[in-house]
Amino acid sequence: MLVLRSKGKLLLVIMVAAFALLASGCSQPADNAGGSPGGSGNQPVFTYAMSGAFRPFNYYDVNNQLTGFDVEIGKALAQKMGMEPKPIATPWQGLINGLKSNRYDAIIGSMAITDDRLKEVDFSDPYYITGGQVFVKKGSPIRSVDDLTKDTKIGVTISTTYETRARQFSSNIYTYDSDITALRDLDNGRLDAVITDRFVGEQAIKESGLNIEPVGGLLFEEKAGIAVRKGDSQLLEKINKALKAIKDDGTYLQISQKYFGRDISKP
Repeated sequence: MLVLRSKGKLLLVIMVAAFALLASGCSQPADNAGGSPGGSGNQPVFTYAMSGAFRPFNYYDVNNQLTGFDVEIGKALAQKMGMEPKPIATPWQGLINGLKSNRYDAIIGSMAITDDRLKEVDFSDPYYITGGQVFVKKGSPIRSVDDLTKDTKIGVTISTTYETRARQFSSNIYTYDSDITALRDLDNGRLDAVITDRFVGEQAIKESGLNIEPVGGLLFEEKAGIAVRKGDSQLLEKINKALKAIKDDGTYLQISQKYFGRDISKP
């Protein structure tokens, strides 16, 4: 309200905010179909999850920032889809339940495509190919999978394909939330062997100087896929299209070379 005095007369002028309210009502939010709302620049958000404990695929760096191959692949896919990337970390064993509960749009967390998982989620085309590998401490009498017995102390990450395979060899299984923790226990002599992804083990040896080594060939080959909720065909189609695009334009190879020195989309 504004009060004015002119030539002894009191003039009362009431300022009404109705115009501002009407003007603001004319603006409508952008359509966020295909992702979660809340992105900057009117972009839908692409929220994707991982464990954050699977170096070099997904992990926290020295600045406590979530990073790694999976994180960067997710960012590249989001860019192709015209979305804003938002990677988040959650414990491995809860990833699928979190997806089904709409906590995020997808899982880009090095999850192998298996028949059991296909009953709960849908998967994209494979975005890399790897396999399970046995690692032992250097000097170990275990030189191949044939040397594993029912008493061999084997470390694995819980609820993984590696745990399933390990239980076929031994009844003395130790489960972990992180492969790196298991590998460190192997180096410290608390375990006889660890079964994990070949790239994870190789990277741990290279970066952490662990006194361990791989033995034998791959136990099995795995194809990692991007998981989405059952029936979310629209997002799945967008992801597959974006995945092809980043492979065609060289973005995928650049990210793969950065972390592994090779193209891991091929066997």
